[in-house]
Amino acid sequence: MSNVAIKVENLSKLYRLGEIGTGTLSHDLNRAWARLRGKEDPFAKVGETNDRTRKGDSNFVWSLKDINFEVKRGEVLGIIGRNGAGKSTLLKILSKVTAPTTGRVKVQGRIASLLEVGTGFHPELTGRENIFLNGAILGMSKAEVRSKFDEIVDFSGVERYIDTPVKRYSSGMYVRLAFAVAAFLEPEILIIDEVLAVGDAEFQKKCLGRMKDVSVNDGRTVLFVSHNMDAVRSLCSSAIMMQQGMVHAAGSVRDTIATYYEGVKVQTLAKFAINEKKPSIVSVAINSEKLNQSILDINIEYTSPFELRPPIAGIVLYNALDIPVFGSNGRYHPYSSNMVSGLEGVLNVVIEGVELHTGLYKLSVWLGDSASDYDAKIEAITFNYLSPNSYSTKPDPLLIGSIDKVATWKFYGK
Repeated sequence: MSNVAIKVENLSKLYRLGEIGTGTLSHDLNRAWARLRGKEDPFAKVGETNDRTRKGDSNFVWSLKDINFEVKRGEVLGIIGRNGAGKSTLLKILSKVTAPTTGRVKVQGRIASLLEVGTGFHPELTGRENIFLNGAILGMSKAEVRSKFDEIVDFSGVERYIDTPVKRYSSGMYVRLAFAVAAFLEPEILIIDEVLAVGDAEFQKKCLGRMKDVSVNDGRTVLFVSHNMDAVRSLCSSAIMMQQGMVHAAGSVRDTIATYYEGVKVQTLAKFAINEKKPSIVSVAINSEKLNQSILDINIEYTSPFELRPPIAGIVLYNALDIPVFGSNGRYHPYSSNMVSGLEGVLNVVIEGVELHTGLYKLSVWLGDSASDYDAKIEAITFNYLSPNSYSTKPDPLLIGSIDKVATWKFYGK
């Protein structure tokens, strides 16, 4: 028996913008005539690449275009890419929710999918009834489903509401039960979209653990779509990156994520307008070379209409969810050089041992003195960071709270 669980060959999906269906009867007849002659779809030729950032010239758009890849049995494939890249469309085709325009998909084994809240659930049926319904859809007998029933309910944590129609469930309860059904009814292939983000932190951790257990211990195949790169790195054995409906990169998880972040593009300098009536931040700069050495080196240039006695600044680094990762305040971290008052200058802060996780970060800065108004630059610099290390054994970066790092401050007067 072949070791390939999923094989995708020249897969493409064409959509007509702004309309439901193909548009006109003449279009349908032309398509049918082309198929009878073994020709390509005549309207597919005018389709454009799925670039959502610009207005195109055609009403036909390729949501997917010439997708080719294989997934081996027991492999955990991460699928990453920006919004609109075609990830969800690909999963819908693999799950047989929609059909491809061209190409084909070969699947060996039963598929359980969790693509959006409530996928495969009948809203009028209770949680109990939906468990048995999903089992029947997967081709399982009532006895097989019954043997897994207690595990499903226990994992989902909705035992009190198991005999309540699921239309009365919250989105989080929906996802809890849907994931438990998909994970415990023993499909050969498990397909999970970003829908797990609806769950709370504890449930997300349980889901990742269950998916790892399913792949490692049970040898089942998992396709996992997520924007959480640390979750992808922790769970997946390989990855593909999609861009504008096409496979832009494929291979190891680290190399694919590196392509996604495009070599750690760092916004190294930001300049700002000056307010002549109060202290102003002129610019904020990050030393990108030191950042790759786990050192956060920041220069804050300022000017003031009156002397600051002395100038004091602070920084706060936030992650993608605007949760503070750490901060530093010159008022509490003594300066290593003698501070002097001045109308302009540069404050430098160096923080060592900054082992950031891979992800998006935002740096906010404020400046003033003990008696004057402050100038604050919210999200003065935003940058993507690709960690040189693997953080699979460390906490999810989205769960890290405020950490006050000890910093060294210096002052250079002009």
